[in-house]
Parts: sequence; structure tokens; C-alpha cells
Amino acid sequence: MFIPTTPGEVARLGWSGLDVILVTGDGYIDSPFVGVAVIGHVLLKAGYRVGIIAQPDTGSAIDIGRLGEPGLFWGVTGGCIDSMVANYTAIGRRRKSDDYTPGGVNDRRPDRAAIVYSNLIRKHMKGGRPIVLGGLESSLRRMAQYDFWCDKIRRSILFDAKADYLLYGMAERSVVELADCLKAGRSPSAVRGLCHIAPQPPEGCLVLPSFAECAASKDAFTRMFHEFYRNNDPVSARALAQQQDTRYLIQTPPAPYLVGKELDAVYELPFERALHPYDRRRGDVKALETIRFSITTHQGCYGECNFCSITVHQGRRVRWRSEASILAEAREIAKHPLFKGTLHDVGGPTANMYGIECAVKSKSGPCPNKRCLFPEVCSRLQPDHARQIKLLAALRRIPGVRRVIVASGLRYDMILADERHGAGYLRQLLRHHIPGQMRIAPEHSEAAVLKRMGKPGRDAALRFKALFEKIRKEEGQKQFLTCYFIAAHPGSTARDMRSLKAFAERELHMQPEDVQIFTPAPGTYSSLMYWTERDPFTGEPIHVEKSVAGRTKQKDIVTGGEGRARARSRFK
Repeated sequence: MFIPTTPGEVARLGWSGLDVILVTGDGYIDSPFVGVAVIGHVLLKAGYRVGIIAQPDTGSAIDIGRLGEPGLFWGVTGGCIDSMVANYTAIGRRRKSDDYTPGGVNDRRPDRAAIVYSNLIRKHMKGGRPIVLGGLESSLRRMAQYDFWCDKIRRSILFDAKADYLLYGMAERSVVELADCLKAGRSPSAVRGLCHIAPQPPEGCLVLPSFAECAASKDAFTRMFHEFYRNNDPVSARALAQQQDTRYLIQTPPAPYLVGKELDAVYELPFERALHPYDRRRGDVKALETIRFSITTHQGCYGECNFCSITVHQGRRVRWRSEASILAEAREIAKHPLFKGTLHDVGGPTANMYGIECAVKSKSGPCPNKRCLFPEVCSRLQPDHARQIKLLAALRRIPGVRRVIVASGLRYDMILADERHGAGYLRQLLRHHIPGQMRIAPEHSEAAVLKRMGKPGRDAALRFKALFEKIRKEEGQKQFLTCYFIAAHPGSTARDMRSLKAFAERELHMQPEDVQIFTPAPGTYSSLMYWTERDPFTGEPIHVEKSVAGRTKQKDIVTGGEGRARARSRFK
């Protein structure tokens, strides 16, 4: 069922009012891939009356006021993507299109959406109900953070938005606990996975360098980030405190992850897999082309790539759904009137992490000075793709399902590390699940840059390419391999990009086309490097290209744009 977004829908449900109103920077897509829909359905299942206001007009009270005041709290999210990342390219140009906005034109999501919507609520809605921030934008900006778009350290978004609480991470468990506290008239300040404001740090918490210290000293900001990053797992994390002005941002330890039946229950909620009719009047959303008939198998990621925000938002441990739950969802999708037989993706942040776990990490949390996949795959992880092979085979046998595509990213180093089933998994992918091309992400070729990215060396990419070609030929398949690369990552120079181009052409035998300029998103080690111009683990100074011309040039070197630019200049 759709969560109501109009007064008429609320009345048809027989509700006299709402307990919670969720405000989002996306159009309202009722899908398990959309956080505001997941949180709304989780609250509905817990017995709360919930409404959603999508992309409200910020110039009047009409949209934000149409459902009245909630009885418990307002929930505010910028949407599935940080609003600044959604609105601007890596070189600062305004994006013209938006995959989550009905009609596709990027004209509904404000910059710093969570702050703008919080201000909108306070301006027009005088009931005084708490404002609770959530979603990716708020989760990554919950502490003092480097902001690429204003090129400075900003306070916690909880302070800038003048909100009351912030739920970080996936929040399926903590949002219900917060609602229960507010309903009972208790303070939710002890809810795990929550940030709040206090006059003093609570006893026993870890006090981080203050916002003022972080803004004045890059060394202090680095120390702060290390502690913030380390305390990001439910098993081992401590409560954190950081002074923002005269007050403190308090972060409780992360909420325990949903596992097993708990995770199954979230994805078995009654999602419509469609854009709400109220929003559909403005047009379709492009995001539905891929997420409508896709399935999430797991949450979290072992990769910990320094440029990626998944670790800080979803966590460094993978937890997965049962095979029975996934197959049940696929059977429901097969009944959908618009389903034409293709599951467009089966996976998670990284597809081939389903069913794989480190026993040490699950009991004691992440190793403090060691990563699962960098500089190489840890022997304790022991990747085993047998469970994924079995799952994909079962999905193929479901009546009405003609094709099952694995479109999520793959960690090819994990395939190589699985001596028993890695090659068999790749064979199954090429035989059944990869139409046309397989896309992998070496990101770069040069050892010094890959080290700063937290990615394996070039040898792993070459070994995987050799295995790919061997199996492709044995299977008589016509797929080809494509690679994704990043330009202008901290530590990368124009010379490194020329070496990357040569490596791609001579060793990978391809002309790179899928090259993106690095965007310093909040909450990542790579953004820390961009700001400080130092390796945060060694203190070593590194080259950071910050000019638009220089960042663009690094991409052009690899894609061939550098030569075209020189040719244009000769004819001017």
C-alpha cells in the first residue's frame, strides 16, 4: 500500500490525524530501495499512523501544511542521495536532470535539503513537534564535516538545521524505538543510532576534538575523523561527544544490525514498487526503470573504499536476508502486471558479498588496524560464493522469471580469493546473469593512488581479466569487460592519469570511457585527504588537484579529451 500523502488518503484510512510526517527531497517512490518508504512502512507496521510529503514547495505553506501537524514528530531527509551531490557535478555545474524527481528535471530538490525543509517546518508549522533528521545526507554530516561545496568545515547538520534529533545509518530499528519513547513521554536520548544535543558530554563517552578545533586545525580534524570512523560498529563503538558551540553533539553507539528474520521482515513489507499517483502527475521517475524489479539481498560492505560513504552509513559488516525471503519477493515481483520477466538486479552495495562473514568481526567488531579487503583479502574472511550460486539458480527457476541480472558492483578480488567457488560463480554470471558487458571498478592503475583509495593493486585486475577471458571463451559467450576509473582522486597527478591510460590500452586492451571525476562527499577518508592534502594514515603530504581545469584535465587525459582540447585550441 502507498503511505498517504494527501488529506483524502488519510481520511479514507479512517485516521483522525498522523503520528509521524516524513518529508523527503525525492518524489515519493514506494520501494524497498528508497529509505523514506522503508522507514514509513516500518513505522506503519509498528502501529504508527504515517504520512509522506515529497519535494514540498519551499516558497509557501501549502505543501508542508497539507497533512497538518504530526502527533509525535517530523522526519526529514534530503532523499536517497546527498542533495549537494544530487544537484552539482564534481566540477560544480548544476545538474539538469534528477532520477528521483518526477518528470526528470532537477527543479524540486533544494540545496542542503534537510536544512531547508527543517526551516520550512519551523516557519509554517507552529505545533512544536520534534524534527528528526535521517537519510544519507544527515547520516554522513552528523559530526563536524568537510563540505566540498563551500570548501570549509561545517558544524553537525543537526545544529545547522536546528533540529531535535538525528537518526544515522539504516535506522529501521532506532526509528521505532524513538517513536515509542516519544509516545510514552520519555526522552529518546539513550536510543542507539541517535544523535542529540546536550549541554555537557555524558559520563563515559569519548570526547572528540571540537568543531572549533577541527575548523582551525587540519590535524585536529584528522584525529577527530579517525575516532569517528573507528566508532561506527554496534559491537565495539563507544558513545561520542563533540562540542559544536556552547553545546555538544552526542552520538549514541550504532543500533544493532537487523539480521535474519528481522531483515527479511523489512523487505517483506507491502511496497507498491511505483511512484505515488500524487507525484506521478508531474511525470515518471527514471530511478524506477532499474529499482522497480530489483532485489536487495544484503546490507553493508567489506570494501571500505576510502572514497565511498557506504561504510559510514550502512556499516563495515555484511548482513543478509534468507534465501526463502528473497525467493518470496521474486515470486511477488513475477505477479506484478508490469513485470516482463527480467529481474534488473539482485545484490547490494557489492553483489558478491551475500552470505559471507568473518566470525571474528561478527563477535568483536572490525579489526582496529586491519581491513577485510585491503591491501589484500583477509584470510579470516574466507570468501565462499557457493551460497550465491545456489540463490541465483533458484531465482532462475521461478515461473515467470526469464532473466536474472546481476548489475550491482562486484569485488573481483573476492572472486579470485575464493579458490573453491570463485571461478564457478564467474562462470554462472557469464552464462546467465551478465548481458553484454561486465563492469568492474579497478578505479586506477598506479600503486600510490590505489593505496590512497584503499583498493587492490593492478595485478588483481589483470588476473581477473585473464580468468574472465578464459571462462568467456570456454562458454562461447560474447560479453566484454569494461572498467570504471576515478580521475583527480587525492594523490593522483596528470602523470598518473597518463600511466593509467597506457595501462588500460596496453594491458586491459580497452579505451577507457567510464571515468568520473572524484567528488569529495562528506564522511569519507578521501574527502579528509582532499581537505588536508595529507595521507591520514602516515601524515605524508600528497598532491591534491583542486582546480576545475586540473580536475577536468585528469579525466580528459584518460578519455581522449585532452587531445581534442589541444586540437580545438589550435583552430581558435
